[in-house]
Amino acid sequence: MFTDAELSHDAFLGGRIRLWQPLTGYRAATDPVLLAAACPAKAGESVLDLGCGAGTAALCLGARVPGVVLTGLELQPAYAALARRNAAENAIPMQVIAADLTTAALTRAFDHVVANPPYYPRSGSPSPVAGRDTANRAETPIAEWIAFAARRLAPGGWLTLILGTDSLPAALAALAPKLGSATVLPLTPRESRSAPRIILRARKGGRAAFRLLAPLILHDGTTHDGDRDSHTPKASAILRDGADLSATFGRI
Repeated sequence: MFTDAELSHDAFLGGRIRLWQPLTGYRAATDPVLLAAACPAKAGESVLDLGCGAGTAALCLGARVPGVVLTGLELQPAYAALARRNAAENAIPMQVIAADLTTAALTRAFDHVVANPPYYPRSGSPSPVAGRDTANRAETPIAEWIAFAARRLAPGGWLTLILGTDSLPAALAALAPKLGSATVLPLTPRESRSAPRIILRARKGGRAAFRLLAPLILHDGTTHDGDRDSHTPKASAILRDGADLSATFGRI
């Protein structure tokens, strides 16, 4: 487990919530905030966050949509303990289960499943920082994440994932036969740049045609021009103010 000396206490959503994170382990940035914003959950609906880490995505969602019923599944016990602490200190109810998604004995159905799976390949030099490889490097194939999510979703429930773009072909191939109505939102760092990340949403039992949305541009300008906040107004509204991104996808 982490000691307080090993943690920082960081603001998200413009300070609406504050989360403890390890100083040298896996640290949440914008991805879980964008993931939370894209989930179409409503008050009273249940949400399962796969690989919840310190709880960033789930708790950002809970801050935006009071009354959602949150559950987190996290492989690393130290991060699961942080998620419980963060939920309690932000007064957002959340059950956190420390288990591997490939063996977790979780049987209930959820209205929504969200996940920010690891995206770096297992090849390459391991990180010397405890927990960072487990959080960042893709050991469990994306197809297994999607299969687990499909089993845990109620009929008509929504899966929302944030992924590296290179994972998209495998993710789309893994949706059938239980998930459909897939919609992809590219996340572009700047205008005229390629999209290294995407948000994928699909519905259990969905039958609508695949849709590729116009990209969400995260930063103004075509190049980085100094150490300042250069987020576009739409991105800033999501990251700072907790704005809803889910309406961009529409309801099918």
